[in-house]
Amino acid sequence: MRSAAPWCLGFLLICSSAAADTIILKNGRRIVAENVTEDATHITYQTPAGQFSIPKSIVERIERDDFSYSSAANVSTQPPVSAPQVEPVRGYEDVAVRAVHGDSVDYGYIAQLETDARSGAPVAIAKVAAAHHAAAQFLLGKGDVDAAVQQYRQALVFDPKNVGLLLNLAALYLRQSEFSEALDPLEHARRIAPDSPDVFKLMGWAYYGAGKTADAIDAWTQAERLRPDREVEQALEKAQRDKSEEESYREGESAHFDLKYYGGAAPDLAREIMRALEDDFRDLENQLDYTPPESISVILYTQQAFADITRAPGWVGALNDGRLRIPVQGLAHVTPELAHVLKHELTHSFVGQKTHNRAPTWLQEGVAQWMEGRRSSIDAGALINATTQGPPSLASMEGSWMGLSGNAAAFAYAWSLAVVESIIDAGGVSDISRLLDRVATAPSTEEAVQGTLHLSYDELNEQTLAYLKRAYLR
Repeated sequence: MRSAAPWCLGFLLICSSAAADTIILKNGRRIVAENVTEDATHITYQTPAGQFSIPKSIVERIERDDFSYSSAANVSTQPPVSAPQVEPVRGYEDVAVRAVHGDSVDYGYIAQLETDARSGAPVAIAKVAAAHHAAAQFLLGKGDVDAAVQQYRQALVFDPKNVGLLLNLAALYLRQSEFSEALDPLEHARRIAPDSPDVFKLMGWAYYGAGKTADAIDAWTQAERLRPDREVEQALEKAQRDKSEEESYREGESAHFDLKYYGGAAPDLAREIMRALEDDFRDLENQLDYTPPESISVILYTQQAFADITRAPGWVGALNDGRLRIPVQGLAHVTPELAHVLKHELTHSFVGQKTHNRAPTWLQEGVAQWMEGRRSSIDAGALINATTQGPPSLASMEGSWMGLSGNAAAFAYAWSLAVVESIIDAGGVSDISRLLDRVATAPSTEEAVQGTLHLSYDELNEQTLAYLKRAYLR
C-alpha cells in the first residue's frame, strides 16, 4: 500500500464523482462541496470559489452523497460471531485415525461401524459418531462442504441427541448462509441442552442472518446470560442498534429480497429498488453460475442513520455485512448512481456466499465494481504511473480495508478492478466464476489463482499491467 503514497491526492480526484458532499463542522455550519478528500490532519474540498483546506479537528462529519465508493471491506465476509469448536465425542481418537488415513476417508470402515451401531450399544454409537465427525472435518478441510454436511447428517441418524453433532452441522449451514436450514438442528439442540451458551450463540447468528433481529437479540441475550462472551456482546449491541433504528421502518418483499426502509423514503422508490435488484439478481445468477439459497435483506437509510448504524469510514457509500445497507435520502427514483450501488452490493452477497465467505477483499471489490459497470479507462494512466516501481502486493489487499484512508482506498479499488478486468479479458467471466469456486475450497487465494488461472500473484499483477497498457494506452 505504500506505493500509492506519492500520487494519492491526484488519483482520488480522478476517481471521485462530481456529486456534492456536505461537510458538517462542529459549530453546526454546513459546507456543500465537491471532491472532498482527507488526510491525517486536513479536509480538502472544491467549491465554485476554488479549492480550500480546513483542519480535521473542526469537522464533525462528512455526509457523502455521491455513492463513489461502496464496500464489503471484509465486513460481508465475517459472520457476526464465530462457531465454537465442539468435539461430539472424546476418547475415540483411534477411531478417527482409522476413519481417515492415507489422505482419504475409509468409507468401508465407517460402514462397518454403522452396522455395529444398529445394535444400539452406547459404545458402538459413540464410535460411529466419532468416525463421521472425523470424516466431516477432513472433507471440510478439502473444501467439500456438502459432503461434510452429509457426514454429520448420517451421524445423527445413529446419535440424534448428540449436541456436538447438531452444533457442527448448524455451523456448516451458517457458513453457507443457509440460515433456515441451520435453525432445525439448533432448535433440536436447544431442547436437549436448554442451558448451552453455544446453542444460543449460533441461534443468534441464524436469526440475524435470516433478518429476524428481535429473535437474534433474544438468543444472544440468553447466550450472554449463560456465559459472557465478547463476540456475543458486540453482536448483541449491533443487533440492538438495528432494532432501534428499524422499528418504525416500512417493509416489503419480493422473490429474493426482504426490504425495510425509513418512512421518508417513497414507496415508489422502494418498489423501483426491488425491481432493479431482481433484475440484477437474474443477471448475476447467470454470470456467476450461482443462486443464493435464502432471501437477502435490504435496508434503506437516511444518511445519518447509515453512519450511526454502520459506523463505517466516511468514504464508504454503502455496505454489505450480510444485509445490503444503502443510504437513499433525497432520492425519488433509482438514479444511475444508485443502480450501480445496488448491483455492486448485491454482487458482494453472491461472491461471499459462492465462496463460503472466503473471498479476499481485492477479489470481492474487483468483481463488484466490474459487475456494476465500472471500467479502468479513466484510471489506467494513473495506475500505470503509480506502479513504476512495481505493482502492489495482492496478499496485502486480502484483508479488511476499513482502516484505509480515502486515498489508499481509491488505489485499492482501482487496482482490484484492473486485476479482475485483466482476468475477464484473458478468459471471460467464466474464469471469475471458476476462480470463486476454487477460492471456496483452496487453502489460500493465491493457490486458487494458481489452480484456476495458472498464474502466481506476481504474474497476475504483471498480466494486469500489460492489459492496462494494451487496452487503454494507445
